[in-house]
Amino acid sequence: MALKRVLLKLSGEALSNNLSLISTSSLFRTVNEIKLATACKVQLAIVIGAGNIWRGADKFIDRVTADKMGMIATVMNALALNDSLSKIGIKSKIFSANGVSGFVEDFQYDKVIKHLEHGYIVIFAGGTGNPFFTTDTTAALRAAEIKADLLLKATRVDGVYDTDPKKNSNAIRFDYLTFKEALNKRLEIMDAEAFSLCMQTNISVIVFNFYEDGNLQRIVSGKKIGTLVEA
Repeated sequence: MALKRVLLKLSGEALSNNLSLISTSSLFRTVNEIKLATACKVQLAIVIGAGNIWRGADKFIDRVTADKMGMIATVMNALALNDSLSKIGIKSKIFSANGVSGFVEDFQYDKVIKHLEHGYIVIFAGGTGNPFFTTDTTAALRAAEIKADLLLKATRVDGVYDTDPKKNSNAIRFDYLTFKEALNKRLEIMDAEAFSLCMQTNISVIVFNFYEDGNLQRIVSGKKIGTLVEA
């Protein structure tokens, strides 16, 4: 089945490098990967994280406060991504779960769908709008709301393994898993809330290496990349 609408979950690290929280070179690479994917005529929405800006703040700041700061940081990343997309001729629009007057629009379902259908990339910022929920959960929630055919989780590894492949050279990679198998094996794919929501709404997830050039385009064009998790 051809994909009509896809949600991509990007971490904040997709915009950064070891020297800068928001890196020109990383931004350039990320938006060009997105541009390649748009050639496949798929409607694309993106949830952006903020780990590059506010990693681990809850260790020394109250969790609710830290989560609110993280939500603001996702807006900063969304603005950087939106501006960079415009520089390469890609139309995009930011919607946030929290009102950030003068910077981005509040999430409105009808407007989101209208922009997707008119060829815009929609960027979701502000998380779910509530503390204690990760941007993985935001991705699952937005994917369900916009009726995405697929949720793509961009990572630095080429799929899901039984153990950490960076620590165990004998780690076994899975090409395919059911949600039930992933839960039984306690595999760290997404947080529990996100995973549960994907199961309930029957939205398949592909975990893939975003940092291998062309992988995003390959997936949206129908090639088998990464690990597929489905009901």
